[in-house]
Amino acid sequence: MVAEVVGGILSGSLALIADAGHMLTDAAAIMLALLAMWLASRGASTTRTWGFHRTEVLATMMNVLALWLIAAWIVFEAFERFSNHHLIEIEPGLIMVIGTGGLIVNIIAAWILHASSEHSMNVQGAFQHVIADLLGSVGVIVSGVLILAFGWTIADPIISVVIAVLIVLGSWRLVAQVVHVLLEGTPERIDMYRLCSDMEDVEGVTVIHDVHCSTITSGYEALTAHVLIDSEYDGEIDPLIRRLRRIAMQDYGIAHVTLQVEQSVQGCTEDHHVDHILARERS
Repeated sequence: MVAEVVGGILSGSLALIADAGHMLTDAAAIMLALLAMWLASRGASTTRTWGFHRTEVLATMMNVLALWLIAAWIVFEAFERFSNHHLIEIEPGLIMVIGTGGLIVNIIAAWILHASSEHSMNVQGAFQHVIADLLGSVGVIVSGVLILAFGWTIADPIISVVIAVLIVLGSWRLVAQVVHVLLEGTPERIDMYRLCSDMEDVEGVTVIHDVHCSTITSGYEALTAHVLIDSEYDGEIDPLIRRLRRIAMQDYGIAHVTLQVEQSVQGCTEDHHVDHILARERS
């Protein structure tokens, strides 16, 4: 990062300075991810019954906002340079050498983070920073080649804008995931119709209703539901509930399951969410 700042000033390259600024946020993103992991490991309390698990989501959103601010700054600086790019002296050789060094560093960082990024939005946020910075290093090298080969100094701000666009596009899916979690949407990997159908196939269960399933943090989902028991069921309730919990936890990988047993819907005023029954009847 320091090499890119010094090299950007000496070479006159906006792309190199932008890449250096983004590398600074890479370090901040990784530190934020580590802080979120530490907070998430703290236990729950009466004032925070879920503990600090959601800090992962907040850290991810902060990383995305940082990415967008960097992209906006890069675009602003690039447009400032479009009108007077021919007056700016740029040293393409220095750009290419330092850009190559940055590329190597980012490849190593991306390789380290990749395995964990598939299991954590928090680490994925840091990983997106590194990938965006990796693209920035590639852009820096490309701009150096174009300036060296053809004298196209305008390539520097153009490449900078391309980098900014790639940063925003690369982080968009991560934003969608964060918003989905904050709105307590159903995890994408869980088919709620199939889950309710599997539970209703258990002997003694009339209907599963008032179902809520959401993600607390990466790899930790919660399910709450009401279980209406058949009035003619004469078996024991506890084994029935254990079987239902086993379906949700073992077959669908839901970590936290809360089931409320009912033998009548009288007095049940919640939103029943029985769309799965209607869908099954239509099919």
